[in-house]
Amino acid sequence: EVQLVESGGGSVQAGGSLRLSCTASGITFNDRDMGWYRLIPGNECEMVSIVSSGGRTYYADSAKGRFTISQDNAKTTLYLQMNELKIEDTAAYYCAVSFPDQSLPFRGAVCQRRDLANWGQGTQVTVSS
Repeated sequence: EVQLVESGGGSVQAGGSLRLSCTASGITFNDRDMGWYRLIPGNECEMVSIVSSGGRTYYADSAKGRFTISQDNAKTTLYLQMNELKIEDTAAYYCAVSFPDQSLPFRGAVCQRRDLANWGQGTQVTVSS
């Protein structure tokens, strides 16, 4: 059974940093895309960052220069380092891992859609002024 468990969320003041982690069991990331999405108030789903199975990284414009996606050498843990956090980064953040040899979507109402990927349970990030 595939399980993804996120951690690292919390409350932080604007300008601060958090590092989210997503630990996988039941799979490794070798032939899969991995990514972070967020569900902002109003239930709008946004892709934050994706690292492809080939190692190429993608970021939402809002995340470029501030967030960094990475994985551990064992390819069982995915990270999202978030720096210079802004109030508008407040959201529930979800880890996603694609099905083998498939890609993660870049846009659309895809958060938590289990026909598209494996998902974690989410971790809340709240940024205050």
